[in-house]
Formats: sequence, structure tokens, C-alpha cells
Amino acid sequence: MSPVLLALDTSTLTLSLALVERQGEDVRAVEHVVVPPPDKQSEALPGVVGDLLQRHGLKLKDLEGLAVGLGPGSFTGLRIGLATVKALAYATGLKVAGASSLAAVALEGPEGVPLFCLAVARKDDLYLGAYRRVGHAVEALAPETAMSPEEVAQRMAAEPEAVALGPALADYRQALEKCGVAPHRLLSGPAFPSAVEVGRLARLPEAYSREALFALEPHYVRASEPERNPKFPPLPGPVPTARLKED
Repeated sequence: MSPVLLALDTSTLTLSLALVERQGEDVRAVEHVVVPPPDKQSEALPGVVGDLLQRHGLKLKDLEGLAVGLGPGSFTGLRIGLATVKALAYATGLKVAGASSLAAVALEGPEGVPLFCLAVARKDDLYLGAYRRVGHAVEALAPETAMSPEEVAQRMAAEPEAVALGPALADYRQALEKCGVAPHRLLSGPAFPSAVEVGRLARLPEAYSREALFALEPHYVRASEPERNPKFPPLPGPVPTARLKED
């Protein structure tokens, strides 16, 4: 068997976990496991990882490395996924790489058009990643950001060839249509970022580095609700610039 990567994404309420076999640029899903809500990811993840490896006669030490979706998405989910991957890597010395969860969504979109990949940030607030798919790779058209459905519709009006896809459409399709987005520009699926595509995007470092491992952070894009609450001012100390992605 070619080198196998364990990949996961916890940026939505659906846990996506996969063993991915990689041979050069060729990537094949050995097995893809999906755990939908209401199962709690923090409770399901350790057992699902163990069961997946056992079914294929593998142990952690047999893996090429670990890949994790970095969001943006659920703050709690991202912390669970990254904490799990960091703990496994720290214990085993496995190499780790992260990839944008919205870029993983773009890999399931059509080629040749701008892809507006959408995930729910909070009520009436969406994460947007603008990408273009080129074969089994994607190129970013703009930095990932957060905006209202109205702003998404305005941006789509400015780019008439763009289509939208991603987890947010399950709840915001009608809202975007009311804002003037034509139904045919709102694609069906994917309902969550696939760990298979996260594994396809991930680029492992040459060697394990504890410093690089600890420096790996989620793409939060915007501050959390507690951080936005004026009743709870920031703690003294350096500004935590590593948490937020620059526009």
C-alpha cells in the first residue's frame, strides 16, 4: 500500500474522517467515514479514529501523517479537530498539515467558474471563500471573509459567472434567492467539507517539527462572540494576531 494519510474535518456539525492513499499527485480514498449530528464530535472522534485504523490493519505509527481542516467554521468543532490532531502528532511524531475547509468544498465544485464556497458563521453571517478549481487543485481568488447574505448576493451580482455552494446553502438558499441570486447559481452539495479533499489539499512538511505543530492554528476569520462582547475586554498582553486571518 502507498503512504496513507489520516485526514479529518470538524468545521461543521458533521464529522468527516478519511484514510487517504497518496502516490505522487494521485490521491485515492481508502475509506471515508461520516458522523452526522447529533453525535458530539468530541465523544465520537477518538473511537471513530481507532475503528477506522483497525478495519484496515493500521496503527498510527504506520501513517504518513495527519491532515486537518482549518476552517473557517464552528469554533468548537475546529478546536476539537485541531486539538485531536495535535495530541496524536505529539504522541507519535507524525507530520501534520492543515488545509482550508472552504477550499476542500471548492474541490467538489465545477471547473472554469468562480466558486463562492459558503459556511455558516453565525445567524445571518456567512463565511465566504472565493476559489477556482483547476483539476485536483484550487486557486484562491480572494481572502476568506465573513459577510451577510445580502453582501454575498451583491458580490455574486458583481461576478455573474460565479456560483455558490457549500454547507450554508442548506439554511440560506432561500435568503440568497430573496436577495436576487438566481436559483441555478446555488448548487446542491456538498453539505460539509470532505476529509478526502482535505487530505488531497494537505502538503505535509519534510519532517516532524514540534514548533510547527504548536504554531498550527484554525482559520477563525472573525472574532468569537465572547471576544466581541464589550463586557469582557481583552486580557493584557500581546495582541493575538495569529488567530485571525488577515483580509
